[in-house]
Amino acid sequence: MPRTIVVIGAGISGLAASLRLSTAAAGVGKIILLEASGHVGGWLQTTRTQDGAVFEHGPRGVRPAGKVGKNTLQMVSELGLESDVLPVTYSHVASKNRFLFIGGKLCKLPSGLRSAFVTCPPFTQPIIRSLVREPFVRRGEDYDESVHSFAARRFGKELAEIAIDGLCRGIFAGNSRKLSVRSCFPTLFEAERKFGSVLIGMIAGGGGGGSSKDPRFTSELVSRAQAENWAQWTLRKGMKSLPEAMEQELQRRGVEIHRDTPVNSVQQTPDGAWEVHLDGGTMNADHIFSSVPAKVLNRILPQSWVTLCDSLREIDSVSVTVVNLEYDGSILPVTGFGHLVPSQESGEILGVVYDSCSYPQQDRMGPPTTRLTVMMGGSWFQEAFGDPDTVPQDHLLQRATETVRSHLGVTQTPLRAIIRVQKDCIPQYALGHSKHLDTIFGAVDQHGLPLSLIGASYCGVSVNDCIYEAQRSVDRLLG
Repeated sequence: MPRTIVVIGAGISGLAASLRLSTAAAGVGKIILLEASGHVGGWLQTTRTQDGAVFEHGPRGVRPAGKVGKNTLQMVSELGLESDVLPVTYSHVASKNRFLFIGGKLCKLPSGLRSAFVTCPPFTQPIIRSLVREPFVRRGEDYDESVHSFAARRFGKELAEIAIDGLCRGIFAGNSRKLSVRSCFPTLFEAERKFGSVLIGMIAGGGGGGSSKDPRFTSELVSRAQAENWAQWTLRKGMKSLPEAMEQELQRRGVEIHRDTPVNSVQQTPDGAWEVHLDGGTMNADHIFSSVPAKVLNRILPQSWVTLCDSLREIDSVSVTVVNLEYDGSILPVTGFGHLVPSQESGEILGVVYDSCSYPQQDRMGPPTTRLTVMMGGSWFQEAFGDPDTVPQDHLLQRATETVRSHLGVTQTPLRAIIRVQKDCIPQYALGHSKHLDTIFGAVDQHGLPLSLIGASYCGVSVNDCIYEAQRSVDRLLG
């Protein structure tokens, strides 16, 4: 009998799973996608203004590298979005120029082979010294290790406390001393375990990108990205275009999509299926895909499943304030992607993205303006701003404009400002994360639960990871 499958959460993972399910030739009857909020796409949120400007409140660019990057481009092509893609190549200024704000000033990060042989502030020695010694560092023996400890051991304290600290703040809005290298940067962890060296492992593994002739990736977009050496890409009308196109395709395929429909709880029926409890009643499902955060899933599962629920509660998330600013004219003292702020410089200010440098096509029509995005909070949110639900918007705006003034010397008042507090938006893969996953997925398998767990809480926080893991989960179910 065809199965009814309920997908909880219409973020990018839930949408990707629903799309994959809707292509199944057999074994799937009805697909129902439930979303608690009034919009699909999760953290892929874009504001489009009447004068043509585009402001991102979540992910603003996607990397095309590796099998997960190619996989996303393949999906973008299948959705008919090829003409909307805006690429940034590795030769572009936004790829070559990335900065740190440290010691009260902007410092350009080394890029290219030549810069590795000279001392570039804020570093006190050439980067090549750390790289040359890395293959001779003893292999770690602990089951897991913090990102900071791993980087300090293999590359030295300076790189760990400046570059790697800033990187973790840029990707996870998290603290490198608490994040797990095994879970956050599995490629680096496995390279050391297998080859005894990160550098040797990366060279031997070729970066894990896979063959460009992989039969799964037939899109011309994939070929273009490799031929033109793309570093990242976005969509002309913003990243929200991706979930919008996915939703349209799902509707065309007859998938039921219910917005403003939070799931209150789920219970297993005597025959092993599910009863899904909503505000307006219940519905039955043969299988559930959950793409909601781990802590949200914990609240809707039966609390008698103690082992599973306890481990789900351990996967925490942090909140990030995203302040989009637009200024009159070309006001930046430098050009590039943006700058990160190491925690030793500032706790609450994570970094500033120079949106107009990467994607000038998304500026407003007419005289030149400059779009910037200030990221604040993360692991330091509560300490700096208090409760995400009650922090005053004017305080956040003041802190963001002060940051632009002190970091970039911009004294004028912005033409436009958009403030979003993205509550619990980035999961934190803390030390021991992989053991929690073993417990969680082990409990699901042990009890034979018709439940698939997808989303950023588990195996990757990027757009690429979420799409790829959602599709893999569907493939495993359908065999």
